[in-house]
Amino acid sequence: MEITAKQVKELRELTGAGMMDCKKALVETNGDMEKAVVYLREKGIASAAKKVSRIAAEGLVNVVFEGNIAILYEVNSETDFVAKNERFLTLVESIGEALLKLMPESTEAALAGTYKGKTIEETLKEATASIGENIQLRRVTKVVKKDDETFGYYIHMGGSIVALTIVKGDEEVAKNIAMHVAALNPRYLSREDVEQSFIDSEKQILLNQALEQNKHEAKPKPENIIERIVEGRLNKQLEEICLLEQAYVKDGDLKVKQYVKNENATITNYYRLAVGEGIEKRQEDFAAEVSGQIKA
Repeated sequence: MEITAKQVKELRELTGAGMMDCKKALVETNGDMEKAVVYLREKGIASAAKKVSRIAAEGLVNVVFEGNIAILYEVNSETDFVAKNERFLTLVESIGEALLKLMPESTEAALAGTYKGKTIEETLKEATASIGENIQLRRVTKVVKKDDETFGYYIHMGGSIVALTIVKGDEEVAKNIAMHVAALNPRYLSREDVEQSFIDSEKQILLNQALEQNKHEAKPKPENIIERIVEGRLNKQLEEICLLEQAYVKDGDLKVKQYVKNENATITNYYRLAVGEGIEKRQEDFAAEVSGQIKA
């Protein structure tokens, strides 16, 4: 019987077990969801479900290299305390070694990849059980450069942010741009990369703001002046979000594009990961928790 990805996903949501374990359980039970749940429970695999459901928004980001290939990845834990634990640091390092051997094209491929006799997903499940927190490999990105290009990277605060750049130029320039990317988090490389839909939307918002402000002016500005104000504000926004247009972090008198030009370099691409970005961290209401325990 063929087991579908939808079935595996459903069983994983029901039990919190790993993807490969869910697939095996469904194979063993001919796709019977209820029997698959029982199978996982009997194997002791579903017992980690409660831990897996907890939010893992702390952890570390890292980058590893092999020739013209770099792999950025994020390993999450629930607390910053565990993220600084020696066992967790060793785990992050060993996952980096595994990723360089596997060279996965996606996070899913990384989790399913086998290294030293077990999948990365199995390794994470074991770490979850032994450390006592939900440990997740959340993101994996493989980056390939050309022979005439240079990698530059910067890891902030031991792994809270990692930035990677690909530059046609020397290593120092590449590293300096990586530091800049880590600090200022640009959304785009250049103005040409900004979607027209974004520009149109922002322009309309700025126009509405300017028109509203103009209503309350003692001497309202004419339409052509309003248009110039909007263009100026839009240009300022683009300077803030485009890497090449930003003020260079090490010399505010220079834009990044001027700095790389002075160094006879060209930025091909850049990448940035920050721990937990995009994860909605649960806010604990300790007063309500204590109150609930008293009432119970």
